[in-house]
Amino acid sequence: MKNAIPIMLLLSGFALWACGGGGASSGNDKDTPTALTPEEQMIAEGKGIGEVKYVELKTPLEENRVSRGKAIYDMKCAACHKLDDTRVVGPGWKGLTTLRRPEWIMNMITNVDIMLERDPEAQKLLELCLTRMPNQNVSIGDARDILEFMRYNDGER
Repeated sequence: MKNAIPIMLLLSGFALWACGGGGASSGNDKDTPTALTPEEQMIAEGKGIGEVKYVELKTPLEENRVSRGKAIYDMKCAACHKLDDTRVVGPGWKGLTTLRRPEWIMNMITNVDIMLERDPEAQKLLELCLTRMPNQNVSIGDARDILEFMRYNDGER
């Protein structure tokens, strides 16, 4: 029995050390940086949340996209968004392409419900405008056309 106590203490000490209790960092410290999820990484990069991960912008503007984007704007966007900086229901579009990344703009157009739930910048817009942007069921291709029209509206050629 005398030998059992030191053996039990030794085993307990080994178990504590093996589980990280010997004063070494266990990896659960609040100061230990953790890897970002893909969604958190996109938010951190200012791209928002959604399918659009990368947008290649071309110069000069693609005129066919500009005209299609204007037609979509007239049909689905103009009632709430003006082309200057006037806020109606939603914010005005003037300067938007210099303020936001193209991926964020397209994700906001195509994935509005998730963006308003989880993207901090979209949530700030909701607080400002007090009205949720409706899901217009805009395709990725149509969102790209709208983005090209926004670029044109901001003076890019």
